Amino acid sequence: MKFTVLTLFPDIVKAFFENSIMAKAVKKEIIAYDLVNIRDFAYDKHHCCDDGTYGGGAGQLMLCEPLANALDSVNAKKKYVIYVTPSGKKLTQKVAEELSHKDELVFICGRYEGIDQRIIDSYVDLELSIGDYVMSSGEVAATVVIDTVYRLVDGVISHESLQEESYCDGLLEYPQYTHPEEWRGMKVPAVLLSGNHEEIRKWRLKKRLMKTMANRPDLICEARMKGQLSLEAEMMIEEITESFFDKHLPKKKKKSKK
Repeated sequence: MKFTVLTLFPDIVKAFFENSIMAKAVKKEIIAYDLVNIRDFAYDKHHCCDDGTYGGGAGQLMLCEPLANALDSVNAKKKYVIYVTPSGKKLTQKVAEELSHKDELVFICGRYEGIDQRIIDSYVDLELSIGDYVMSSGEVAATVVIDTVYRLVDGVISHESLQEESYCDGLLEYPQYTHPEEWRGMKVPAVLLSGNHEEIRKWRLKKRLMKTMANRPDLICEARMKGQLSLEAEMMIEEITESFFDKHLPKKKKKSKK
């Protein structure tokens, strides 16, 4: 799979491709990348790539011509182009999985107030947001998307490592522990030391359900609507809910007999 990134600041993105698991994937030729400096396609001697907006308003907008020339240089109209923007479709694990099956992704990294709408209309296949907030760096947002996608490509990470991650089946991941067995008075849960794989499986499922119910109850609702939860999971949810109410709701006082 190849990632092509169009940016005003290629050094920000370059470091990402040259470190950790990504660097290994590039070395193995599972992943390829190309960084295109948009400033190289500007006409003036100052390599200007932004200007004020029509209709007024604060901030600058990236110019059409340098960006269009940069896109044309990578034959973008025949590839899948993503513009990372706060006003785009929200990035989810499902979206990442869909993108991981593409042969090449071309990213436009916005700056300032963003890019001209005519570029979006002419080149962009997907406007993508990494969350409900605004950043100044399209480069950082693009690397978030790339990091989410490339690890799903066959050969980058083992299939087993991806099976029980957060969001893989509508639930968040269970807590995990490593050595030492006791650290600052806190012990590893006994069940994880028992060697009983069935009990460990049940413990992990229950912890996943508890964490999802606490942090992302919307995911539980969604998983139920899609029929992703097993009967065992549904029964555990009932147990967790009953235990919560027993613990937190005030108990009724028994009426004294006269």
